[in-house]
Amino acid sequence: MLAASGITGNGATANNENLKSGFVTFIGRPNVGKSTLMNNIIGQKIAITSNKPQTTRNRIQTVYTDERGQIVFVDTPGIHKAKNKLGEYMVNAAERTIKDVDVICYLVEPKAFIGEAESKILERLKNVKKPIILVINKIDMVKKEEVLPVIDMYRKELEFDEIVPVSARNGNNVEDLKEAIFDYLPYGPMYYDADTVTDQPMRQIIAELIREKALYCLEDEIPHGIAVEINMLKERQTTNKKPITDIDATIICERDSHKGIIIGKGGNMLKRIGTDARFEIEKQLEMKVNLKLWVKVKKEWRDSDILMKNFGYDKKDLADN
Repeated sequence: MLAASGITGNGATANNENLKSGFVTFIGRPNVGKSTLMNNIIGQKIAITSNKPQTTRNRIQTVYTDERGQIVFVDTPGIHKAKNKLGEYMVNAAERTIKDVDVICYLVEPKAFIGEAESKILERLKNVKKPIILVINKIDMVKKEEVLPVIDMYRKELEFDEIVPVSARNGNNVEDLKEAIFDYLPYGPMYYDADTVTDQPMRQIIAELIREKALYCLEDEIPHGIAVEINMLKERQTTNKKPITDIDATIICERDSHKGIIIGKGGNMLKRIGTDARFEIEKQLEMKVNLKLWVKVKKEWRDSDILMKNFGYDKKDLADN
């Protein structure tokens, strides 16, 4: 499905005993730029991004391969205080990932103080016995001289194996970060084919792209209460023999009042979400897309184990094997 959808990576590398490979996670508080950084490294959008916290809900595996070896990135939800079962799922996903990987990249912003959320993450990391790289993201937002005090401040809290300032948005120092990660990965065979970029089903990627556009378009009080369900995904040929993918999807919300806002006056908001999402989906599939959106109300779905499972957030996925 991935190859048919045009999702490919950075080219093949032959098996070699000098290759390194392993699993790496980005952790940090919500909205620190984890998904943006992962997308920058991979070179295309896999994890959705927005300026709203808690955008990522599932652990998302993406793969970067070059002549040095292979990095399997496991993106996680931001570590935060859970307010419902969905929140608990997100926190458990993040904390489970820390136990499973070879290298941890801890993302922070270049701020001159350590808040409560950062302090809690640092306390968790003090008990971790594996390489930890401090990644100071968003350095494009401050002056260069403002980064050094941030480095000194975090050095006093924890002995990091590496400290790398980056800008996920414009790519500054991202190559340095990749080099640092490879330094701490073990030697070994690749886990995925060299042209693989993600293990996520195409249905999930499409659902997340639609949810991303809803996050951008809707008011602040609605996005955390929405999910997206793909009802139909089918490729066909048009009369002129060109491929097109038909997609039917439903945006799930928790309140009747939210349904009206998502649809908008005369359907304008839903049309805007659909137009923006279709543009992104067509880039992923490399073909025309016929996207139809509906809106349904499922009250308090974020506190329903059954509905969470239906929308792709299954607690069994986080259980120990």
